[in-house]
Amino acid sequence: MNNQLFQDFDFAQLHSPDFKEDSVREVLILPILTQLGYGQTQIIRSKSLLHPFLKIGSKKRPITLIPDYLLKVENSHAWVLDAKAPHQHIQSGDHVAQVFSYSIHPEVRSKFFALCNGWAFALFRQDTPEPILYFELAKIAHYWEELSAYLSPSSFQTGKVLTYITPKKAVKSAPFDYLERPLLEEIPVKKRAAKRHFGVHGYFTKQSWNVVNEYIGNFSQAGDVVLDPFGGSGVTAVEAMMLERRAIHLDLNPMSTFLIDALTSPVDLIDLQCSFERIKTAYLEREPKTEEAIEKALKHYAYPKDFVLPKGSDVKVVQDLFSKKQLAQLGFLKHLITKETNKNVLKALLLAFSSTINKINLTYHSSTYTKENAGDSSPMRYYRYRIAPKGVDLDLMKTYEKKISAILNAKREIAHKINDKTIDQLQIIRGTATDLSFLKKESVDYIYTDPPYGKKIPYLDLSVMWNAWLDLPVTDQDYSLEAIEGGEHEKSKADYNTLIAKSIEEMYRVLKFDRWMSFVFAHKDPEFWHLIIDTAERCGFEYAGAVAQKNGQTSFKKRQNPFTVLSGQLIINFRKVRKPKYIMKASLGMDMGEIVMQTIEGVIAKYNGASLEQINDELIIKGLELGFLDLLKKEYSDLTPLLLDMFDYDKDTELFSIKQDKQFKTHVDLKLRVRYYLIFYLRRMEREKKTAEFDEIVLAMMPLLKNGTTPEAQTILSVLEDIAYRIGEGWRLTAEGQAAFDL
Repeated sequence: MNNQLFQDFDFAQLHSPDFKEDSVREVLILPILTQLGYGQTQIIRSKSLLHPFLKIGSKKRPITLIPDYLLKVENSHAWVLDAKAPHQHIQSGDHVAQVFSYSIHPEVRSKFFALCNGWAFALFRQDTPEPILYFELAKIAHYWEELSAYLSPSSFQTGKVLTYITPKKAVKSAPFDYLERPLLEEIPVKKRAAKRHFGVHGYFTKQSWNVVNEYIGNFSQAGDVVLDPFGGSGVTAVEAMMLERRAIHLDLNPMSTFLIDALTSPVDLIDLQCSFERIKTAYLEREPKTEEAIEKALKHYAYPKDFVLPKGSDVKVVQDLFSKKQLAQLGFLKHLITKETNKNVLKALLLAFSSTINKINLTYHSSTYTKENAGDSSPMRYYRYRIAPKGVDLDLMKTYEKKISAILNAKREIAHKINDKTIDQLQIIRGTATDLSFLKKESVDYIYTDPPYGKKIPYLDLSVMWNAWLDLPVTDQDYSLEAIEGGEHEKSKADYNTLIAKSIEEMYRVLKFDRWMSFVFAHKDPEFWHLIIDTAERCGFEYAGAVAQKNGQTSFKKRQNPFTVLSGQLIINFRKVRKPKYIMKASLGMDMGEIVMQTIEGVIAKYNGASLEQINDELIIKGLELGFLDLLKKEYSDLTPLLLDMFDYDKDTELFSIKQDKQFKTHVDLKLRVRYYLIFYLRRMEREKKTAEFDEIVLAMMPLLKNGTTPEAQTILSVLEDIAYRIGEGWRLTAEGQAAFDL
């Protein structure tokens, strides 16, 4: 096939600076089109298309779009193909967006579009953000059948909407067993890869979309009901819909429900773009810039007044977070937006407006390490209303236009899954996780949720600026139901514990049997972890395991407070089963201080230096699995003083290590240490339904037992024989061995 298409073409020629885009077109693309079956009358070269939205210059000259090839079948354009130079990227980015714009043009309206740079060929469908087919041109013979199935003239019919499926050999898949789903390993974060989340609207915490996506895909099936009762920025609901689940988004904060409703409400993108252009034109004609115009606008256009900010804010009321110019311009812009009569278009316009507020205010802090307009407001950065020491006067309309662009990209990305035909599969409810009475008992298939972490973030307090501008009411009852510690209403730890416990009880009630709940959490205080496990077990959940999961880029709060803020979190997984196994409290024969020190030194030895997160995660996971969280919470609610006193800390690497020229300090009896780690390891293997072979056990034990006398394999075997039994080539804990450690 390669020889037939390219006549022994030497792909090394692509390295030559003389082999440019026109060479790609004539030498490589034309043979492909011919072999696919397109005649000269079906290949439309360099057709000029007028841009449907944009014009430039004072005389408003139209912008012309010129795709390299339009491929016709009968009288319709079947697909678009653009050639790129060999050094240009064709899987994502501006080039893909450019060709996408050709495919959605009113004169084209093709389902498919493709790019070729000589090295590779990338085929996209309008409703997918990633290529549905991508291959190196030198290997085209391996992909020809699939390429032909998509793009040959016989693949298209006019007058019908067809679904094109990649032809694959039938593979018999194993039945989906809810109860036996595997725990996931840590997942690399791809926050910026999805336009449906990144850049649309800031929020105080956001789960990484691809992590949530993989968890939903692992623990549920298409058509299942996925619930997030602490919905936040809406990542769970959106990703559930993208995976063809039914989604329920619940949150007490009206800002949260507004964001997800505005993002997911189906809208005609051309209508939205046209509405924005009308607003932009009207705004620029009368933009309040002079002192006189600003004063006049302040009298004519509404802006939030006398909404009291939380204690600790630099100013007392919302309007003082803005300059007069900002208030006048934002008020005028909102006035123009609210004239829109199309309900869903209005929501999208207000979503962009709300996102703009994050930058157009006196608390806006520009980023010192990137572009001027890449910063954010102090509630997002510091979790406090703090006036910026150096103000940045961003252009309101330019900022708003960027937000409109981000929302157009987001809606374009989700439109194939969240549209007029599917939106009834999404419920967006403003309410509290402590009352899920709108759901029937055992009606939910999977729960993925990221609840508030104690007193870390007072969401309602920090949302005042947005809720005030959006006319979203917040009542005293809302504050009373918010599951936080502290905040403007000075809620106690007991208040928080009660609300979280009630939420878990409700989640248990609505979840079906043999289904899963993934509970995301990050806190340094073991008491909160103990609360979650204790409450979940009391309700009837079975703990299945916890996984350390990073959340992407280190936050400003983490950089500012390396010892009080954890980056990343643990995802605690529970099963709702009819006969749950409960965590036994281990009696290890050592005091809490020795357990903590041994664990810290073990982690440091294992990783050759350990971060605060690695140490905290190890202690929490072991505390969960060995049942000593109740002891840990009494003596070590904060590890920082111990770590800074007993270990060296490197500010550059953010790692703790054994002090220079010092030995490991723990000198616990060798067999007791071996027994401790064997229990931990074998319980984990049992939970994962594995039998650990002896060599694997030894390899797992040795890195954790470097201090003091290193055990021989025979020592490990002798302890193993006391607490476990052979099963085939492996080992499992005996019932007597388990019971021996029950407190």
